[in-house]
Parts: sequence; C-alpha cells; structure tokens
Amino acid sequence: MRPVLLSLAVALLAAAPAAAAERTVTIPSPGPGPARFDRVEVTKIGPSRAGTVLVLMPGFQGGAGDFTLVGRDLVQRVDGLQVWAVDRRSQPLEDTKVFDDARAGRVSVQRAFDYYLGWLADPAIQPHFEAPRDADLGFAREWGLTTALEDVRRVVRSARRQGKRVILGGHSLGASLTTIYAAWDFDGRPGHRDVDGLVLVDGGTLGSFTVPSLQDTRDELEKLRTGSPFADLLGLGLPWAAGVFAQAGAVAALKEPTAPSVGQAFPLLPAQFKPPVPATNRGLLGFAFDKDTSPDALSLIHVNAGRLASSGDPRDWEDGEVTPIRRLADAFSGAPNATEWYFPSKLRIDVDAAQFLRPNAQTRLLGLRPRHLAGVDDPVYALQTDLTNGRVLRGARAFVRRSNSPASRAVLVDATATDSHLDPLTAAPGRSRFVQTVVPFLRRLVRDAGR
Repeated sequence: MRPVLLSLAVALLAAAPAAAAERTVTIPSPGPGPARFDRVEVTKIGPSRAGTVLVLMPGFQGGAGDFTLVGRDLVQRVDGLQVWAVDRRSQPLEDTKVFDDARAGRVSVQRAFDYYLGWLADPAIQPHFEAPRDADLGFAREWGLTTALEDVRRVVRSARRQGKRVILGGHSLGASLTTIYAAWDFDGRPGHRDVDGLVLVDGGTLGSFTVPSLQDTRDELEKLRTGSPFADLLGLGLPWAAGVFAQAGAVAALKEPTAPSVGQAFPLLPAQFKPPVPATNRGLLGFAFDKDTSPDALSLIHVNAGRLASSGDPRDWEDGEVTPIRRLADAFSGAPNATEWYFPSKLRIDVDAAQFLRPNAQTRLLGLRPRHLAGVDDPVYALQTDLTNGRVLRGARAFVRRSNSPASRAVLVDATATDSHLDPLTAAPGRSRFVQTVVPFLRRLVRDAGR
C-alpha cells in the first residue's frame, strides 16, 4: 500500500473506535436479595478517553437500550463526551438469548416469537420461555428508590474515580430519579455534589406527574405486600409480557419488515394493538406505537412515526414525522434491551411520594431522604413532549426557582408540537428536538470542564 493511503487507512481506523466504541460493564452494588442481583449493568458509548460522562437512567419499564441510538448521536456531536446508559438491577431476570439469536440471524423470527409467546397459546411448543415465579422474588418488593439511587451512585462514583466529570440525566421516570438524586441525602452528603449538570427528558418532579396522597401511598404499599413485586402494564397477570411483546414486535420488524406480521393473529395480543387489516411486521409495530393509532392509555410508548399504508396486502408502514420505523425497531429489538421486563413496583411508589423533593408524611412513611433541594447548584436542561400538557416544564421551572441552579444557564425546550414520549430517544437526529437542543448544552458543560 502506498504511504499516503496507508496513513489515511490508519487514521480512519484510529478514528472509528472513538466514535462508535460500545461495551457493557458490571459495577457491583449491594442491595436486597440474592448476590446475583448485586450489580448494575452499564453500557458505555463513545470514547473512553472522554473527560465528561453523561449518565442516563431509563424510565418506567425502560432499559439501557433506550439510549443506544441517541447516545451514539450525542457522542458524535459532542467532543469529549461519553454516554453511560444504566440498567436497573432487575435486568438479570430477563432471558433475551433467543431474541439475540433472532437478531443475529441464528434462529427465525417465528421461532423467537414462539419461544417467548407462542407457547402461551400452544403448550406443545418446546422448549419455551419460563418466567421466574413471583413467590421466589419477594425480595424485589424492597427494590425501591433507596436501592435505585444507591445503584446509580455506584455508577456516578465509578466515573468520578476515573477522573471524569458527571452529568446526570434520564428519560421519564429516569428524569424524576435525576432530580431526586440531586436532592438526596447520602449519609450526610448531598447527591448534587457529585454531578455537574442535570438532563431531564420528558420527566422530573415538583408537579410533573401526579403526586399521591398519604392514604394512596398506604394503599399502594398494602397492594404490593400481597401482590406481585412487579408492574403489570398490560393487566394480563404476566409482568414480563409488555416488554416481551414490544421486543418480539421490534425483532420481527427489524429482521423481516415486509413479511406478514407474526403477531397479528396471536390471540393473546390485545386487540387494541392490532391493525384493522392484515399488516406487515413493521406495520404492526408502527400501528402499536404511533400516537395516532396506539391506545391513548399507553401514551408512555407513543412516537410520531408515520402511518399504515393505504393499500397493499399486507399493509406496510410509511415513515413520516420524526421517528423512522427502522430506528424504533432497532432500539427495541437490541441488546442492551430498551424494555424492562420486570419493573419494581416499589420504585414507582417511592418516586411518586418523593416528587415534592422535601420531607413530608409520605417520605417519612417510606424512609426516603430528599433533603437538599435548596443546595442544588447544577445547570438544568429539560425537554417536554405532548405527554403531560406542559407539566414537565412547569416542574423544571419550579426546580430551578426553588434550588440554587443558575436560571441563566437553564435550557427549557417545549417539543409538544412535534414529539410524543419516546420520540426524543428514537427520532432521526436531523429531526430530533432533543439532539438539536441538548448538544449545545452539553458542549458548554464539557467546555467548562476543560477550563
């Protein structure tokens, strides 16, 4: 090879890993339950030499895979930034191996569907997925806010020990965890002292979501004491079903996008997710997630992705608006997983009770410690979609006003007109209000770190 070409090839090879490097690491973190759950899985995206880390926490029934695509978008646009996407400690309960095989082409889409879901209608299918029994998982009733924040603190401190500055953020409930972390009392040390900025993506506290009464909290605790440790989003008595349905549909849409949908004829898929005409795999995925056709009650999974084609047999999906269907399929089919099969109900109870970010009857009942709101001095970025009718930004403004966060550095973005709840994670970067507005915010923080 000529010297000039050799030099160019070496330069390209050297540059590629810095932009695309991804690896998952395990950080030990003691907590309630068997030792195999005493860990946090963190997917690191971008150059390890970066001096600033954006630690991102997923929302309700979300996973580290929520941030795979947008994490890549961010590290490509912000020099000196690495993204760390956090999974909760429930992740080891998930059995994704056959989905991984289907994504890699080692088994068919139909085989993956049958392994996870088909056997429910046809018990003759063997082998098949076997969920752990709730009776064996009672310890997960203690996986609340204290456990979640201690897990994240292990991640934050791991970055700090490596000499990195940390920006903490999250999506939806993960954004609420972000503000609570900043105000939390860790044995006398305020959480905000270990972070240098807060990124709130369609979530937060101080009225962003409904705050329950003390009696509501007591009722929820009693329900948890006698029921499953995990949320059951679809109400099927199968806490893992929502995550598995989403991942199965995404794998099918990614690997066999124009084939007839493997899920449409499945009797246990709720009718509200099924198009009124035969659809392709990606047609079913788009119909189930798109704001215009997905159930109103499931606004937490909505995107603006286009529409079902007006003709064809089966009907395909036509891209439009901000999220291409391929990106949605890529995010929800992959490893790490973008869906959380087992979301601890105690975490939701605690987060709801702590949203005022100050001690009250609910936090005393639950033993929670949001005590340092007034001292939080980190710059805040917040974005809202159409989910909460403006409450996310009202909550962000209240957070800045009641804390010591500099109002002059706050970046508050209203994406209500273009985005639904998942769009900030899946939108094409050229159409993403989140990417377009958070990048300047992150660049300023990274620049400040270099001074």
